[in-house]
Order: sequence, then structure tokens, then C-alpha cells
Amino acid sequence: MIDAMISEIGFVFLLSLFAMGAAGSLCFKKRDTLANGWQNFFAIIGSLWGIIFSIGAFFVTRGISFAATSSVFPLLSFSFHIDKLSAFFIFVISLITLFCSIYGIGYIKHFYKKYNIGALGFFYHLFIAGMLMVVTASNGLFFLVAWEIMAIASYFLVVYDHNDNDTVKAGSLYLIMTYAGTSCIILSLLLLYAYTGSFDFAAITSSVALIPVSVKNAIFVLSLIGFGAKAGIIPFHIWLPAAHPAAPSHVSALMSGVMIKTGIYMMIRMFMDILEPAPLWWGLTVLIIGSVSALLGVLYALTEHDIKKLLAYHSIENIGIILLGLGSAMVFASVGNTPLALFGLGAALFHTVNHAVFKSLLFLSAGSIINQTHTRNMEEYGGLIKYMPLTAFFFLIGSMAISALPPFNGFFSEWMTFQVLLQGILSAEIVVKSIFVLATGALALTGGLALACFVKAFGVTFLARPRNSDVPRARESSWPLRAGMGALATVCLLFGIFSGYLAPLLARTGASSFLASANTAPSAASALLAPNGFGSVSGPVFFILFVFILLCVIAAAKYIVNKKQKINIGATWDCGANLTPRTEITATGFARSIVCIFSGILKPSLQHEIQYHDAHTRYVPKSRIVNLRMRDVYQSYFYVPLIQFITALSLRIKAIQSGNINMYVLYIFIAVVTALFLS
Repeated sequence: MIDAMISEIGFVFLLSLFAMGAAGSLCFKKRDTLANGWQNFFAIIGSLWGIIFSIGAFFVTRGISFAATSSVFPLLSFSFHIDKLSAFFIFVISLITLFCSIYGIGYIKHFYKKYNIGALGFFYHLFIAGMLMVVTASNGLFFLVAWEIMAIASYFLVVYDHNDNDTVKAGSLYLIMTYAGTSCIILSLLLLYAYTGSFDFAAITSSVALIPVSVKNAIFVLSLIGFGAKAGIIPFHIWLPAAHPAAPSHVSALMSGVMIKTGIYMMIRMFMDILEPAPLWWGLTVLIIGSVSALLGVLYALTEHDIKKLLAYHSIENIGIILLGLGSAMVFASVGNTPLALFGLGAALFHTVNHAVFKSLLFLSAGSIINQTHTRNMEEYGGLIKYMPLTAFFFLIGSMAISALPPFNGFFSEWMTFQVLLQGILSAEIVVKSIFVLATGALALTGGLALACFVKAFGVTFLARPRNSDVPRARESSWPLRAGMGALATVCLLFGIFSGYLAPLLARTGASSFLASANTAPSAASALLAPNGFGSVSGPVFFILFVFILLCVIAAAKYIVNKKQKINIGATWDCGANLTPRTEITATGFARSIVCIFSGILKPSLQHEIQYHDAHTRYVPKSRIVNLRMRDVYQSYFYVPLIQFITALSLRIKAIQSGNINMYVLYIFIAVVTALFLS
């Protein structure tokens, strides 16, 4: 009882810290330095307490539950339930918030005297508190309130740079897609209430047998669309590449690293907890969507030259990888294979936290680059490793992690995902086997394309010669920015080395929450071991091998290859011509061969712009510009026809707006009679 009270007080104190941060930021809105210091101080203290609280809550034997019922709205109960799954997501939110807030101490300074720093702090804290309430709410109506707080706060953060028209458009698109998804979520909760008589998640779970199969399937589809839109699954992803680049970089890191994971949290909660048992086709559907999102997400990332848009598309890719683990867990849970279901869920959760870490690192690194170069176009970078060596090093670590290269964390969660997919191929049913084969192939191809994409991103950004006059003036970021990036880079390495201890711990999340007793989960060890001994991998061994090979290469280069050679530093041999940025490979040229291979999906188009000296010298052009553009097939074949249909339907319905008040009274009468009949 005492432990429960301490836990309740601890969570209320956590929310109170962010509430004080939000209120204080508004009070200091006209004092930039004070507003910056206040908001980041409370964000750092709150996130530190959130990490401590989540670790303690994870090891509580029973979940923490408490509520405050409203007398005005009896169906609305401000109720919280914190089990191992909620504690895990509180940890992820707090961890990323900590490093983003440290980064923000220096990053926010470039907004001084341009925008309201207090408003940024207010919505920043409101956004974090909203995410914390989303992953702990145990009442459907209260969950919607928390979901709206998170959505509205993030919208104002996206449009913070409101002097840019593209930013405002990105915010509007984000808001439209958010409410489209929320409408599906509301419908699913209303259907649950109609058949169970409660908005309380625990009561719904105990009464789920009362829901007809057809209605349950409808709830699954609505939830998949609603939460999938927030997570950024294809084809509901169109807001993500626009909104994430528009927000301030530390907010982009939070949105991409954490906010979209709230959609994953609710998918796990709905499909593997509230609506259990789930039929087989649910898991297969999630597998297919995950495969498509992973593969197409990385393909569109390859075509991007805007560094933040490239990272945003990779969020779609990694959400797809997480769904591969979740879909596998759902499939194995539906056929009663609990060990593999736990392993698949552990893979999904492990990649959730890994993606949060390395994607936040990449967004923060991109923010540092943009601050110095004043552009997001990678074609105008080049040679930045000479001027921003630490940022280049941190970006390289993030690139290796997201490309699933050992010994960094991304490799181990993708290895787990591969193992669970390979186990699915051993399934007896030909349909299930075929889907697992396609999912495994999609993941393998995704990994190769992701590596190619980040070779492009790192090479074009940091290597070769500057392509912009602002690049030579670039300087290394200030210490708060370097501290935030350096800490995340360290976590990428540590989560990889200790993956053998972390992944089984995450598998216990499912074991204790909804799949089976805790003792069915794999035990922690220094090496990751797939069920049935199908495969194993050791983080410490990979790290030792990595360091050993690196030292061998350095020693060989220094004492064998260059032992008797005199090193002279001079200009690069240029065949008698001057080397300029025009001789370097560009981001467009690097990706062109892959774009041509997948031209049927990407629909590339070339546009030539040629300028001549005069009409008589048309064979000797003054300048030539070639633009390679991609056609967004989702907008062309899905959203544009949908908008045209809605517009045509609206014009037809507009005819009922006659302006006659008698007609409006008749409409009200018909509506009342219909409502009475339905009730």
C-alpha cells in the first residue's frame, strides 16, 4: 500500500514538474534567456525523475492504478494504470526528452528576439506531459483528452516558425491527418462502449467476449488507421515528411523518436491486450503493412536531398520494422506459440527504443548542420567534416546505428526481427509461410537500401569540397548541442553492447502484461538467443571484435603500409584541370541508379533547363540545369482522387443550403425523429 502511494505521488510529481515548466515559461515569455533556462531546467529535472520513476515502476510486482472521477461527467474518469508496458514508454519518453532538452539549451538561442521563447517552452512541456498521459491513461475518454493535448501542443510546435509559409502548410496538413486519425479512434472507442458499457480499458478487456466478431474486426481496422496515421504507416504518412522538418530540431527529434511511438503503444495495447484473443489475419495484416512501410519509406528517403525530410522518411521505414516484430508477435500469439510471440514483441519494443535513440541523434546532428549552413539542402553541403568534426562523428555513429551495423544498437533489434521472421517461415500453412518470406525479403532489401542512403547522406554532407559559401564559415556546435548528441551516441553503443540484457527484459513486458506468466520470458544473458536456439549473437563479442579490427587496420596502415613512405600533403591530382564542387558526385547522382531500378514505384521525371548566351550560340549553352523529381504516387492515386470526390460531394450537398429557415427547421425535426428512432 505504501509503495503504491509512493508510486502515485511519484507520477503526479512527474506531471507537476512539466506543469510548472509550462506555466513558468509563459511568465518569462518576454525574457528570452530566463524563459530558455526555465523551460530546459524543468524539462531536464522532469525527464531525470521520469527515468528513475519508470525503472522503479517496471519492477513493481503489480501495476500502479489510481483515478479521480468527475462528478460533472461521470463517464470521464481521470484514471491511470502503469504496468510494465507503460513504464517502458515512460522511460523512452523521459530518456529522449533529457538529451533533447540539454541540446535545447544552446539550440533555442537562435530563436532569440525572433519568436516567443516562452510560448515554445509552454507547448514543449505540454507536449511531453500529453505523451506521458497517453501511455498511462486507462479510461477511453481521458485517453482522448490526453491524445488531443499531445496533438494540439505538437501542432503549435510544428508551426513555431510561422513566418515561413511552407511551415504553416505543413502544420495544416499535420492537423488534418491528426483529426482524420482521431475520428477513427473515437469510432473504435464508441463501438467498444456500445457493447461493453464502459470506457475503462480494464472493464472492456474483461467484457471483450460480448463483442461480435464482425464488430471486433471493424474496431481493429479503425484502430489500425487511427493509430497508424499517428505512427506514420503508409499510406497515412504524408504529414510526417512535411511536419517533422518544419519543427525546431529538438522537437523534430521528440516527434520522430517518441511521439509516433504512441501510435505503436496503442496498437500493442489494443491488439494484444484489450481485444485479445486476436485472429490470425490481424497479425498478417500488420506484417504486410510493416513490410510496405519499411521498403517504400527507405526508397523515398533515397530520393530526398532535404536532410530532415530524408530522416523523416526513415522514420516511416523504422515504424515498418517495428510493425514486422509486432505483426509476428500477433501471429504467434494467435496460434498459441508464446515463446516466439514474446520474442517478436521484444524485438518490436527493442527497436522502438533503439530507433528513438539513433533517430533523435540524427535529427539533433542535422539541426546543428542547418544552424551553421542555413540550408537543409544536402546538395549545398560538402566538406563539413573539416569544420564540424564532432558533429560529423556523432552523425556517423547515428548512420551506422540506423543502418544496422554492429556493434551499435540498431543491428541487434533488426537481428531479433530477422530471427522471428525466419521462425515464421517454418510455419506449416503456405499462406502464412509466404507472407513471412516476403516480409523477410522486404526487411533484407530495406537494410541494404538504408545503408546506401546513409552512405549518400554522410558522404555528400561531410566529405569532398564545400558547395556553398556558408560551409567554410561553419563552426562546431556549442557545448550543450555537443553534450546532447554525444550522450545519445554513447547510448547507441551501450544499448548495442548490453543488448543481451536489455532485449529479454523487454520480452518480460509482454510476459507480465498480457501474454503469459513472467517465467515464460527469456532470461537475461550477455548474448541474445532466439527461441529454440535458432540463432544467437553477442553484443560484447561484437564490440571486442570491432575494436580489435579497428586497431589492426590502424596498426597495419601505420607500421606496414606506410612504414618507409614519406608523406607529402598536396593538392589532389586533377588531370590538369582545377577540381571544383562541379566534379563531385551529388546526392542526386548517387541515388540515380537505385531510382532507375525502382522507377515503376518512384515515377521519376527529368526536367532540363538550358540557358544560352544568345540565339546564334545555341550549341554552346551558358548553363544547364537538370532536375530529377519524384512523383508521390500516394497523392496522385489516393489523396487527389479522394479530395476530388469529397469536393464534388460537397458541391452537391451544398444545394440543401437554401437560405430558407423553414427548411432548416424541417432538417432539425427529421434529425430529432431519426435520433429518437435509433435510441
